[in-house]
Amino acid sequence: MANIAEQTLASIATEHHETVPVLERYHLDFCCKGKRTLSEACTEKGLSVEEVIKNLKISTHANSFESTSFAEMNAGQLIRHILLHHHFYTRQSMPAIEERLNKVATKHGSRFPYMKEVLKYFSHLKNEMYLHMQKEEVILFPRIKQVEAFAKHGQNGFDKNYIDGPVTIMENEHDEAGTVMEQIRLLTNDYTAPEDACTTFKVVLSELKRFEEGLHQHVHLENNLLFPMAKKLILSAV
Repeated sequence: MANIAEQTLASIATEHHETVPVLERYHLDFCCKGKRTLSEACTEKGLSVEEVIKNLKISTHANSFESTSFAEMNAGQLIRHILLHHHFYTRQSMPAIEERLNKVATKHGSRFPYMKEVLKYFSHLKNEMYLHMQKEEVILFPRIKQVEAFAKHGQNGFDKNYIDGPVTIMENEHDEAGTVMEQIRLLTNDYTAPEDACTTFKVVLSELKRFEEGLHQHVHLENNLLFPMAKKLILSAV
């Protein structure tokens, strides 16, 4: 983000879509008035460009990928990471993505009807993800932590299905979520914006791409690390 003060609002939002909430917080219009530089826009609104830049940089750093040794984590640590880095992000990002998709579908749906389909797919996924995460947080994750605690003290008393049943449901729902995002990716030609697309159009496609990437990592941590670990734990606690 070099020379960010002289970058246009549109380029900042397009190249670093994680900065959009910061731009919106300061009411810096990156869409209709996106050709203005950050410096010009801040001067017009009487804002401190240094303060805005500081918060823009914080937003990019906060969303950068952390180099974490997941293989060294126990089940409780993995669950904590998933809750903080994936469930929180998913809950925070979905309403904003849906809102921008609705704007694009409403304003540009006649020219790009596939965006109406994208909106339908994502709205459905959003509702399903809320339910999915709730089931993990209320049912599966507490069970995994309970089994881990019992196994640590050499105690037993669990049926194998205590973990296997919910895990099977979660894995099936992961597959369904992946299928929905794949359909969205195909509809948008791998999240490619039309040449004359507005900034909001470009931003929401970037957000969808990041959402899918995050979903892939989320599912990887659960399907390939947490769930197998939980199944091993219950074998030592039955």
